[in-house]
Amino acid sequence: MNFLSELRGRLQQALTGLVADPAPYVTMLKSAQDPRFGDFQANCAMSLKGVLNLPPREIASQIVARLEVSDLCELPEIAGPGFINFRLKTAGVASAIQPLIHDARLGVSPVAQPRTYVVDFSGPNVAKPMHVGHLRSTVIGHALDKILRFLGHKVISDNHVGDWGTQFGMIIYGYKHFRDDAAYQADPVRELARLYRLVNQLGDYHTLGRELGALEAAVSTAARVLEQAQATASRQPEDKDLARAARKAQNDLTAAKEAWESAQKKRQAVDGDPTLKSLADAHPQIAELARAETAKLHAGDTENLAMWEQFIPQCLAELQQMYARFDLTFDYTLGESYYNPQLAGVVEDLLQRGIAQESDNAICVFVEGFAAPFIIRKANGAYTYATTDLATVQYRVRELHADAILYVVDARQSEHFQQLFSTSRRLGYDQTEMQHVSFGTVLGEDRRPFKTRAGDTVGLESLLDEAVQHARAIVDANDDGKPHGPELDASTRAQIAEIVGIGGIIYADLHHNRDSDYVFSWEKMLAKTGDTATYIQYAYARVRGIFAKESIDVEALRQSGSIRLDQPAERKLALQVLGFSGALNDVLYDYRPNQLTQYLYETANVFATFYEECPVLKEPDPAIRASRLLLCDLTARVLKQGLALLGIRVAEKM
Repeated sequence: MNFLSELRGRLQQALTGLVADPAPYVTMLKSAQDPRFGDFQANCAMSLKGVLNLPPREIASQIVARLEVSDLCELPEIAGPGFINFRLKTAGVASAIQPLIHDARLGVSPVAQPRTYVVDFSGPNVAKPMHVGHLRSTVIGHALDKILRFLGHKVISDNHVGDWGTQFGMIIYGYKHFRDDAAYQADPVRELARLYRLVNQLGDYHTLGRELGALEAAVSTAARVLEQAQATASRQPEDKDLARAARKAQNDLTAAKEAWESAQKKRQAVDGDPTLKSLADAHPQIAELARAETAKLHAGDTENLAMWEQFIPQCLAELQQMYARFDLTFDYTLGESYYNPQLAGVVEDLLQRGIAQESDNAICVFVEGFAAPFIIRKANGAYTYATTDLATVQYRVRELHADAILYVVDARQSEHFQQLFSTSRRLGYDQTEMQHVSFGTVLGEDRRPFKTRAGDTVGLESLLDEAVQHARAIVDANDDGKPHGPELDASTRAQIAEIVGIGGIIYADLHHNRDSDYVFSWEKMLAKTGDTATYIQYAYARVRGIFAKESIDVEALRQSGSIRLDQPAERKLALQVLGFSGALNDVLYDYRPNQLTQYLYETANVFATFYEECPVLKEPDPAIRASRLLLCDLTARVLKQGLALLGIRVAEKM
């Protein structure tokens, strides 16, 4: 039984008639943080003070009087200003845990009304190596995909890759002028990536050369503004608005200096390299010419289209090698190119319905609340991401019959998605849930976007490789330090290092609230204590070690044993295991995988306390020993299943 869900249902019944909409107050019933206050606690009475115009304790008394929970709980207690504490009957907990012994789903029932979800995540540009910026979309989307499927929904995962954009014009230009045939034959994708970087670097060189004067002038202007703001603020130190203006001016100056210094650095990198400088001098219009190659591709030019068709399969195969390290495959990989034939029709439809209109020769949708329009066709006739995304919505609703579409994309795109959803509703897709599952940025120790020492964005492949290397050092040290000598051969150590390293990367990302930025730390990520995948993986391996040590037949134990909850630590562990279903439901409340990571971490902690306070193998009473072994088994199964839903594997030995 999912006690949390059941109690919330009972609370909703009690609140019905007291308030117009009980739903927001029902979610205020949560697991108690302190066992002295019972197993669950509701603080809705305080929030209802302004609604019912009564003291919270009186409101709590009314709620308790209307509650029907005597079959589950002792009499609810009112504490403090109006908290309602629920303590489950131990016999009920023991009865609820028994069926899980034989339940492959660990008490998680499939939803009664499955929905069709399209989960749009990862979405890299196919001709460029994936970098750390793709990590969060990939792992958050993968976790939501797996959890939704486990709960019984129909899920269609879609990797909406960038396979039709300006980067292909750059690659085509580079392929025509700079390619190394031997390098291309040896590793096509690596050579294409080199060509992209080269054309981009040469284009930046010329563009920044034209902008240096303006960037330098911006620094001078920002410095003058700062000087004036500081002088004004110093004369009126009590004025907080002036102080804020001075701080903003300081930040603006810092940003202007950084932009100017970055431009100088990029220019110097070319000027200081005779080969690059020679290429730059020979191709002064490279940025414009690369854009022209993109335009030719989009217009159906035979040569450019043949190159694109040659490049795409190679690039997609390279991406799949990366996804294989996450045990990830997609149902669909429908890139921008797939929707290209539909874009003219989308624009025409919007015009005919009066949703879009012409503005400065561009076709735009004006969305209430936004100063900038939603541009669906530029003045030069080119379509935009907005056009493609509208065609994507149309396809997902009409062809895939989506009840909900989740876009796992970083928070910087929030305005785009608000305008997309608003326009889609005006097109008639208002019965489909559309959610921007936004997330923050991965930061380095300097609290800036995570970069290499050279200032480049960290490549995802190199990040995973380094994680595995760090994990291997931990695995080696742990195995070498065992009291009776090492137990693992080199191959097993390598397998465990891959599991621990990749799992550490995934968990380090998911255990943060997705809206938050977070600082990447190798030391914290792979720590054997604290809120890490490694800690939970070790908890699982410890349980498996208990059974291996005595060669215990787990299947036979499940068939013959039953669970007793005589000790507080036993009861608490059983209740924690029973909370698995509730944790998964909490994830879907606002599509936040950190609700599951928190549950798994707490489960590992509760198990550690149980293992310390309740002897298992040394327990002399066979019935109690069997009961505790079953609790260990259930814990391991929950940890393994929970980690699997996050995309993280476990090892039997560590």
